[in-house]
Amino acid sequence: MFEGVYDVVVVGGGHAGAEAAAAASNMSSRTLLVTMNLQTIGQMSCNPAMGGIAKGQIVREIDALGGYSGIVSDESAIQFKMLNQSKGPAMWSPRVQSDRMLFAKKWRDLLEKKQNLDFYQDTIKDIIVNDGKIEGVVTSLGIPIRSKSVVLTNGTFLNGLIHIGEKNYGGGRAGEKASTGLTQSLESLGFESGRMKTGTPPRVDGRSLNYEAMEEQAGDKNPAKFSYSSTTPLKQQRSCYITHTSPQVHELLRNGFDRSPMFNGNIQSTGPRYCPSIEDKVNRFADKSRHQIFVEPEGWDTVEVYVNGFSTSLPEDIQYQALRSVNGFEHVKFFRPGYAIEYDYFPPTQLKISLETKLVSGLFFAGQINGTTGYEEAASQGLMAGINAHLKINQKDPFVLKRNQAYIGVLIDDLITKGTEEPYRMFTSRAEYRTLLRQDNADLRLTPLSYDLGLAKQGRMKAVEEKASKTKELVHFFKTQSYVPTEINPILEKKNSAPVKQSDKLCKIISRPRLSRKDLAEIPSVSKFINEQHITDEVYEQAEIQIKYSGYIEKEMANAEKLNRLDHIKIPDDFDYEVLASLSHEAKEKLNYIKPTNLSQASRISGINPSDISVLMVKLGR
Repeated sequence: MFEGVYDVVVVGGGHAGAEAAAAASNMSSRTLLVTMNLQTIGQMSCNPAMGGIAKGQIVREIDALGGYSGIVSDESAIQFKMLNQSKGPAMWSPRVQSDRMLFAKKWRDLLEKKQNLDFYQDTIKDIIVNDGKIEGVVTSLGIPIRSKSVVLTNGTFLNGLIHIGEKNYGGGRAGEKASTGLTQSLESLGFESGRMKTGTPPRVDGRSLNYEAMEEQAGDKNPAKFSYSSTTPLKQQRSCYITHTSPQVHELLRNGFDRSPMFNGNIQSTGPRYCPSIEDKVNRFADKSRHQIFVEPEGWDTVEVYVNGFSTSLPEDIQYQALRSVNGFEHVKFFRPGYAIEYDYFPPTQLKISLETKLVSGLFFAGQINGTTGYEEAASQGLMAGINAHLKINQKDPFVLKRNQAYIGVLIDDLITKGTEEPYRMFTSRAEYRTLLRQDNADLRLTPLSYDLGLAKQGRMKAVEEKASKTKELVHFFKTQSYVPTEINPILEKKNSAPVKQSDKLCKIISRPRLSRKDLAEIPSVSKFINEQHITDEVYEQAEIQIKYSGYIEKEMANAEKLNRLDHIKIPDDFDYEVLASLSHEAKEKLNYIKPTNLSQASRISGINPSDISVLMVKLGR
């Protein structure tokens, strides 16, 4: 049935699997995507949205690297918002509300246009390994599929168990069966596995809600978009809404705690710390009288609504009673109740920086199988695994992003170096160089790297080069062009900023916290330069950020350079830590387990202190 040998087999058609299959096929690898249901490729299993705090930066990075999550998000968006605009640009985070069905359709259409990509519907129950190298997979029907590399992106399907109150049943998500056999196959090869939990809220009939009792949340007046390509910004948008729980709602929820799988011992695995269920919030934050509920439409042409903030595994009758006591939900009709799901994952410390497993050559893990949560985290891993699977079979060095290059680099480094005992979610606080890793400059940071890989096309690269050149010109203009007090003082007065008494360079004025690029555009010389040089607002924003935050940017670049010096001190794969008497037993144990590739990675392992790094530097001749 499957003649010859595939270059890459991708198992799973979620966000990680879709990006992995697209990347490998775009890089000319003969690729096969195997999934349990071809009708659910790219499905949004939980909330119908992409982006958000730190996640929006990841989507921009995926797009800059030649992935498709940004394009699909733009083409299926029903609302766009730039979050955190009251804070500095390092915190600005794009987010779209998506049309769930259109999102999946766009992904399917996009993948079917790939000439090097085949599809097959089945479950994978085993992998074929010979002499420590991957040779393929085996389907539930016993069909062997030969491949030079395999990317596993199994999501929540590995031995998935769904909980609603005291009831539980096998399933990977609502309406779909679990995947069995593969965990046991991997464990037989020596892999360690664990269990994690996530949850989802009820879906309800929007026609049964009273939106007048809620607070409307409209999209941005001038919506931007995710992709740096030619996708079109939204011209019309759908609103979301906010309401709140109350002490009465909390009391109704508590009535079901004795039947909750979270509290009666039926669920023992770890759930996401930063996206807890409603019962967990009520229990942990007993002093809070209310919690926010975000009412999010599922698409343009459906009445289905996602009740964000009300994730739960309580019995369905308790869910219904409690939700009917929320403002605007007094007459709510359920489409389906919320539920929790437990699933197998494999601690990511078993991976190399390329996401290839240490135990089996040519086998890659991406997404929730690595202990992460979130579409964006999964998609970025899938993209990197797909790229590196292609590079691996072509005997090329892996593609690795550093912590100062991308949030994706932070994500993967955290996973393989520190591991995770709870579902890992990206936050801006996890990145020590977040002033460098902004959503506005992802194309400048990453498109040249993507172009070298063959993913970004000539048009993308040319656009980035033009943006960089125009930004440099505008920064130079602001640093060399002077203003006169009579021009600038009326603008300063309007902004309650101290007037000036003598001329100075424009960069001094734009650096003031209350002034923006729009204010300075009123100065004739600035307006003339912008028009004559065809400066876009995107370029103007980039120049403004580079000038205003130059001190912070330069400081982070200097710190990153210090870290990169340790990156260049490589640790051989067969390095013998046991001969170093000055290392503690804990340090030897963790270094032997993680097997860091360089001193920089070794320095970030929990339990490794500066004196341990000094010992290693001496041994390595530094």
